[in-house]
Amino acid sequence: MSIDYISEIKRLKEKLSVTVVGHFYQRDEVFELADITGDSLELARKCKADDNPWVVFCGVGFMGQSVKIIAPEKRVLMPKIACCAMARMIDSSYFEDSVDYMVERGIPRDKILPITYINSDATVKAKVGEMGGLVCTSSNAYKIIEKGLESGKKILFVPDRCLGQNFANSMGLKSCVIGEGECDPKEADIICFNGFCSVHQLFTVEDVEFYREKYPDIKIAVHPECDPSVVAVADFVGSTSQLIKYVNSLDPDQKVAVGTEYNLVNRMREKNTYVLSATKPECPTMNETTVEDLYLTLKSIEDGKPINEIIVDERTIEYANLALERMLEIS
Repeated sequence: MSIDYISEIKRLKEKLSVTVVGHFYQRDEVFELADITGDSLELARKCKADDNPWVVFCGVGFMGQSVKIIAPEKRVLMPKIACCAMARMIDSSYFEDSVDYMVERGIPRDKILPITYINSDATVKAKVGEMGGLVCTSSNAYKIIEKGLESGKKILFVPDRCLGQNFANSMGLKSCVIGEGECDPKEADIICFNGFCSVHQLFTVEDVEFYREKYPDIKIAVHPECDPSVVAVADFVGSTSQLIKYVNSLDPDQKVAVGTEYNLVNRMREKNTYVLSATKPECPTMNETTVEDLYLTLKSIEDGKPINEIIVDERTIEYANLALERMLEIS
Protein backbone atom coordinates (compact mmCIF):
# COMPACT_ATOMS: atom_id res chain seq x y z
CA MET A 1 0.00 0.00 0.00
CA SER A 2 1.53 3.30 -1.08
CA ILE A 3 1.99 6.17 1.37
CA ASP A 4 0.31 9.52 0.80
CA TYR A 5 3.43 11.53 1.64
CA ILE A 6 1.77 14.94 1.65
CA SER A 7 -1.03 13.86 4.00
CA GLU A 8 1.49 12.16 6.28
CA ILE A 9 3.75 15.25 6.31
CA LYS A 10 0.81 17.43 7.32
CA ARG A 11 -0.13 14.94 10.06
CA LEU A 12 3.41 14.86 11.43
CA LYS A 13 3.74 18.64 11.35
CA GLU A 14 0.60 18.93 13.48
CA LYS A 15 1.76 16.25 15.91
CA LEU A 16 5.42 17.20 16.36
CA SER A 17 7.06 20.34 17.75
CA VAL A 18 8.85 20.91 14.46
CA THR A 19 9.29 23.70 11.94
CA VAL A 20 9.83 22.78 8.29
CA VAL A 21 12.04 25.27 6.46
CA GLY A 22 12.38 25.63 2.67
CA HIS A 23 14.88 27.68 0.70
CA PHE A 24 13.67 29.61 -2.37
CA TYR A 25 15.53 27.21 -4.69
CA GLN A 26 13.72 24.07 -3.50
CA ARG A 27 11.45 22.26 -5.93
CA ASP A 28 7.85 23.46 -5.76
CA GLU A 29 6.29 20.45 -4.06
CA VAL A 30 8.78 20.70 -1.17
CA PHE A 31 8.72 24.51 -0.99
CA GLU A 32 4.92 24.50 -0.64
CA LEU A 33 5.09 22.28 2.46
CA ALA A 34 7.47 24.56 4.35
CA ASP A 35 6.35 26.63 7.35
CA ILE A 36 9.13 29.17 6.78
CA THR A 37 10.57 30.09 3.38
CA GLY A 38 13.26 32.52 2.33
CA ASP A 39 16.97 33.02 1.67
CA SER A 40 19.73 31.35 3.68
CA LEU A 41 20.52 33.81 6.48
CA GLU A 42 16.92 35.01 6.66
CA LEU A 43 15.86 31.41 7.32
CA ALA A 44 18.46 30.90 10.06
CA ARG A 45 17.31 34.05 11.85
CA LYS A 46 13.63 33.02 11.60
CA CYS A 47 14.51 29.58 12.99
CA LYS A 48 16.24 31.16 15.99
CA ALA A 49 13.12 33.21 16.72
CA ASP A 50 10.84 30.18 16.33
CA ASP A 51 9.64 28.34 19.45
CA ASN A 52 9.86 24.77 18.16
CA PRO A 53 12.88 22.75 19.34
CA TRP A 54 13.10 20.78 16.07
CA VAL A 55 13.99 22.21 12.65
CA VAL A 56 13.77 20.23 9.42
CA PHE A 57 15.70 22.26 6.88
CA CYS A 58 15.14 21.70 3.16
CA GLY A 59 18.20 23.23 1.54
CA VAL A 60 21.94 22.58 1.42
CA GLY A 61 24.38 21.72 4.18
CA PHE A 62 25.82 25.12 5.05
CA MET A 63 22.28 26.43 5.62
CA GLY A 64 21.51 23.78 8.22
CA GLN A 65 24.86 24.59 9.84
CA SER A 66 23.95 28.29 9.96
CA VAL A 67 20.86 27.46 12.02
CA LYS A 68 22.96 25.34 14.38
CA ILE A 69 25.54 28.14 14.73
CA ILE A 70 22.97 30.85 15.44
CA ALA A 71 20.70 28.61 17.56
CA PRO A 72 22.82 25.76 18.96
CA GLU A 73 19.99 24.69 21.26
CA LYS A 74 17.91 23.59 18.23
CA ARG A 75 17.88 20.02 16.88
CA VAL A 76 18.43 20.52 13.16
CA LEU A 77 17.73 17.74 10.65
CA MET A 78 17.97 17.83 6.87
CA PRO A 79 16.01 15.52 4.53
CA LYS A 80 19.15 15.50 2.37
CA ILE A 81 22.47 16.90 3.56
CA ALA A 82 23.11 18.15 0.04
CA CYS A 83 26.31 20.12 -0.33
CA CYS A 84 26.46 23.44 -2.19
CA ALA A 85 29.11 23.03 -4.91
CA MET A 86 30.55 26.48 -4.16
CA ALA A 87 30.82 25.71 -0.44
CA ARG A 88 32.70 22.51 -1.27
CA MET A 89 35.32 24.47 -3.20
CA ILE A 90 36.89 25.75 0.03
CA ASP A 91 37.69 24.10 3.35
CA SER A 92 39.79 25.23 6.30
CA SER A 93 43.04 24.04 4.66
CA TYR A 94 42.32 25.89 1.39
CA PHE A 95 41.49 28.94 3.46
CA GLU A 96 44.87 28.75 5.21
CA ASP A 97 46.56 28.27 1.81
CA SER A 98 44.95 31.54 0.66
CA VAL A 99 46.17 33.38 3.76
CA ASP A 100 49.66 31.93 3.21
CA TYR A 101 49.54 33.12 -0.42
CA MET A 102 49.04 36.68 0.76
CA VAL A 103 51.65 36.44 3.53
CA GLU A 104 54.24 35.07 1.09
CA ARG A 105 53.63 38.12 -1.11
CA GLY A 106 54.25 40.63 1.60
CA ILE A 107 50.93 41.06 3.44
CA PRO A 108 51.33 40.30 7.18
CA ARG A 109 48.69 37.97 8.60
CA ASP A 110 47.47 40.65 11.01
CA LYS A 111 46.88 42.98 8.04
CA ILE A 112 44.45 40.56 6.39
CA LEU A 113 40.70 40.84 7.02
CA PRO A 114 38.88 37.72 5.78
CA ILE A 115 35.25 37.95 4.69
CA THR A 116 33.39 34.78 3.82
CA TYR A 117 30.20 34.54 1.84
CA ILE A 118 27.57 32.71 3.87
CA ASN A 119 27.79 29.94 1.24
CA SER A 120 30.65 28.28 3.10
CA ASP A 121 31.22 25.47 5.58
CA ALA A 122 31.07 26.18 9.31
CA THR A 123 34.79 25.38 9.66
CA VAL A 124 35.63 28.16 7.18
CA LYS A 125 33.37 30.61 9.01
CA ALA A 126 35.18 29.65 12.22
CA LYS A 127 38.60 30.33 10.66
CA VAL A 128 37.31 33.70 9.49
CA GLY A 129 35.88 34.50 12.92
CA GLU A 130 39.13 33.53 14.62
CA MET A 131 41.03 36.03 12.42
CA GLY A 132 38.62 38.84 13.29
CA GLY A 133 36.71 38.54 10.03
CA LEU A 134 33.06 38.57 9.04
CA VAL A 135 30.39 36.69 7.15
CA CYS A 136 28.40 38.42 4.39
CA THR A 137 25.40 37.67 2.22
CA SER A 138 24.75 38.74 -1.36
CA SER A 139 22.39 41.43 -0.06
CA ASN A 140 24.75 43.01 2.47
CA ALA A 141 28.20 42.33 0.93
CA TYR A 142 28.60 45.95 -0.20
CA LYS A 143 28.04 47.24 3.34
CA ILE A 144 30.27 44.55 4.91
CA ILE A 145 33.15 45.16 2.49
CA GLU A 146 32.80 48.92 2.87
CA LYS A 147 33.03 48.58 6.67
CA GLY A 148 35.91 46.12 6.36
CA LEU A 149 37.94 48.55 4.29
CA GLU A 150 37.81 51.06 7.15
CA SER A 151 40.22 48.76 9.01
CA GLY A 152 42.94 49.58 6.47
CA LYS A 153 43.51 45.86 5.95
CA LYS A 154 43.52 43.83 2.75
CA ILE A 155 40.25 41.98 2.18
CA LEU A 156 40.49 38.24 1.54
CA PHE A 157 37.10 37.33 0.07
CA VAL A 158 36.06 33.66 -0.02
CA PRO A 159 34.79 31.56 -1.70
CA ASP A 160 32.92 33.26 -4.59
CA ARG A 161 35.25 35.17 -6.90
CA CYS A 162 32.31 36.66 -8.86
CA LEU A 163 30.68 38.17 -5.80
CA GLY A 164 34.00 39.63 -4.70
CA GLN A 165 34.82 41.01 -8.15
CA ASN A 166 31.33 42.42 -8.73
CA PHE A 167 31.26 44.32 -5.47
CA ALA A 168 34.82 45.55 -6.03
CA ASN A 169 33.73 46.85 -9.45
CA SER A 170 30.65 48.54 -8.01
CA MET A 171 32.81 50.29 -5.43
CA GLY A 172 35.54 51.36 -7.85
CA LEU A 173 38.07 49.03 -6.20
CA LYS A 174 40.73 46.77 -7.67
CA SER A 175 40.39 43.02 -7.24
CA CYS A 176 42.35 39.95 -8.24
CA VAL A 177 41.67 36.21 -8.10
CA ILE A 178 44.15 33.78 -6.59
CA GLY A 179 45.12 31.33 -9.32
CA GLU A 180 43.98 33.56 -12.19
CA GLY A 181 46.92 35.34 -13.84
CA GLU A 182 49.15 37.53 -11.71
CA CYS A 183 47.31 38.18 -8.48
CA ASP A 184 49.46 40.60 -6.47
CA PRO A 185 47.80 41.28 -3.09
CA LYS A 186 49.80 44.49 -2.73
CA GLU A 187 48.16 45.90 -5.87
CA ALA A 188 44.55 44.88 -5.12
CA ASP A 189 41.99 45.98 -2.53
CA ILE A 190 40.06 42.69 -2.56
CA ILE A 191 41.82 39.37 -3.07
CA CYS A 192 39.33 36.68 -4.12
CA PHE A 193 39.40 32.92 -3.71
CA ASN A 194 38.75 31.16 -7.02
CA GLY A 195 35.32 29.71 -6.25
CA PHE A 196 32.03 30.13 -8.10
CA CYS A 197 28.39 29.05 -8.39
CA SER A 198 27.96 26.54 -11.20
CA VAL A 199 24.34 27.62 -11.79
CA HIS A 200 25.06 31.33 -12.09
CA GLN A 201 28.00 30.61 -14.42
CA LEU A 202 25.46 29.39 -16.99
CA PHE A 203 24.34 32.95 -17.79
CA THR A 204 26.33 34.72 -20.52
CA VAL A 205 26.52 38.07 -22.28
CA GLU A 206 25.25 36.25 -25.39
CA ASP A 207 22.09 35.32 -23.46
CA VAL A 208 21.55 38.98 -22.60
CA GLU A 209 22.10 40.02 -26.23
CA PHE A 210 19.63 37.37 -27.41
CA TYR A 211 16.83 38.68 -25.18
CA ARG A 212 17.57 42.33 -25.93
CA GLU A 213 17.37 41.61 -29.66
CA LYS A 214 14.15 39.63 -29.31
CA TYR A 215 12.50 42.06 -26.88
CA PRO A 216 14.12 45.53 -27.19
CA ASP A 217 12.43 46.91 -24.05
CA ILE A 218 13.14 43.89 -21.82
CA LYS A 219 14.73 44.30 -18.39
CA ILE A 220 17.63 42.06 -17.39
CA ALA A 221 17.93 41.20 -13.67
CA VAL A 222 20.76 38.99 -12.39
CA HIS A 223 22.29 37.68 -9.18
CA PRO A 224 25.75 39.01 -8.19
CA GLU A 225 27.08 35.43 -8.32
CA CYS A 226 26.96 35.84 -12.11
CA ASP A 227 30.14 36.57 -14.05
CA PRO A 228 31.19 40.26 -13.95
CA SER A 229 30.72 40.50 -17.74
CA VAL A 230 27.03 39.62 -17.30
CA VAL A 231 26.55 41.90 -14.30
CA ALA A 232 28.03 44.78 -16.30
CA VAL A 233 25.25 44.63 -18.93
CA ALA A 234 22.29 43.97 -16.58
CA ASP A 235 19.62 46.50 -15.62
CA PHE A 236 19.41 45.23 -12.05
CA VAL A 237 21.72 43.19 -9.83
CA GLY A 238 20.56 41.82 -6.51
CA SER A 239 20.31 38.97 -4.02
CA THR A 240 17.54 36.39 -4.17
CA SER A 241 15.20 38.51 -2.02
CA GLN A 242 16.14 41.68 -3.90
CA LEU A 243 15.44 40.00 -7.26
CA ILE A 244 11.99 38.94 -6.08
CA LYS A 245 11.22 42.46 -4.87
CA TYR A 246 12.48 44.02 -8.12
CA VAL A 247 10.53 41.71 -10.41
CA ASN A 248 7.35 42.13 -8.36
CA SER A 249 7.71 45.92 -8.55
CA LEU A 250 7.62 45.91 -12.37
CA ASP A 251 4.50 46.59 -14.39
CA PRO A 252 2.88 43.20 -15.20
CA ASP A 253 3.31 43.95 -18.91
CA GLN A 254 7.05 44.64 -18.51
CA LYS A 255 9.11 41.74 -19.81
CA VAL A 256 12.06 40.69 -17.66
CA ALA A 257 14.71 37.99 -18.03
CA VAL A 258 16.17 36.79 -14.73
CA GLY A 259 19.58 35.25 -14.20
CA THR A 260 19.21 32.95 -11.20
CA GLU A 261 17.99 29.46 -10.24
CA TYR A 262 15.07 28.10 -12.28
CA ASN A 263 12.69 27.12 -9.45
CA LEU A 264 12.75 30.65 -8.08
CA VAL A 265 12.28 32.33 -11.47
CA ASN A 266 9.43 29.97 -12.29
CA ARG A 267 7.57 31.10 -9.15
CA MET A 268 8.11 34.84 -9.57
CA ARG A 269 5.05 35.79 -11.62
CA GLU A 270 2.75 34.24 -14.21
CA LYS A 271 3.72 36.12 -17.36
CA ASN A 272 6.48 38.12 -19.03
CA THR A 273 9.23 36.52 -16.90
CA TYR A 274 11.96 34.57 -18.65
CA VAL A 275 14.96 32.53 -17.54
CA LEU A 276 18.16 34.12 -18.84
CA SER A 277 19.58 30.92 -20.30
CA ALA A 278 19.14 28.54 -23.20
CA THR A 279 19.44 25.64 -20.72
CA LYS A 280 17.50 25.05 -17.51
CA PRO A 281 19.57 26.65 -14.69
CA GLU A 282 18.58 24.20 -11.99
CA CYS A 283 20.75 23.71 -8.91
CA PRO A 284 21.32 19.94 -8.69
CA THR A 285 21.96 19.89 -4.94
CA MET A 286 19.00 22.12 -4.08
CA ASN A 287 16.82 19.76 -6.09
CA GLU A 288 17.97 16.60 -4.29
CA THR A 289 15.34 16.92 -1.55
CA THR A 290 12.06 15.17 -2.35
CA VAL A 291 8.69 14.99 -0.61
CA GLU A 292 9.53 11.39 0.36
CA ASP A 293 12.78 12.57 1.99
CA LEU A 294 10.86 15.19 3.96
CA TYR A 295 8.36 12.56 5.14
CA LEU A 296 11.10 10.12 6.21
CA THR A 297 12.87 12.84 8.19
CA LEU A 298 9.71 13.86 10.04
CA LYS A 299 8.85 10.19 10.64
CA SER A 300 12.30 9.65 12.18
CA ILE A 301 11.46 12.28 14.83
CA GLU A 302 8.14 10.56 15.56
CA ASP A 303 9.96 7.22 15.86
CA GLY A 304 12.57 8.66 18.22
CA LYS A 305 15.38 7.87 15.79
CA PRO A 306 16.24 11.21 14.14
CA ILE A 307 18.24 11.02 10.92
CA ASN A 308 20.62 13.42 9.16
CA GLU A 309 21.13 15.61 12.20
CA ILE A 310 23.47 18.57 11.81
CA ILE A 311 26.24 18.45 14.41
CA VAL A 312 28.74 21.29 14.81
CA ASP A 313 31.37 21.20 17.56
CA GLU A 314 31.37 23.91 20.25
CA ARG A 315 34.62 25.57 19.18
CA THR A 316 33.45 25.89 15.57
CA ILE A 317 30.12 27.30 16.76
CA GLU A 318 31.92 29.84 18.98
CA TYR A 319 34.17 31.30 16.28
CA ALA A 320 31.70 30.96 13.38
CA ASN A 321 29.11 32.76 15.48
CA LEU A 322 31.61 35.58 16.09
CA ALA A 323 31.91 36.11 12.32
CA LEU A 324 28.12 36.10 11.96
CA GLU A 325 27.61 38.47 14.91
CA ARG A 326 30.09 40.96 13.43
CA MET A 327 28.05 40.95 10.24
CA LEU A 328 24.77 41.42 12.10
CA GLU A 329 26.15 44.36 14.06
CA ILE A 330 26.83 46.13 10.77
CA SER A 331 23.82 45.08 8.70
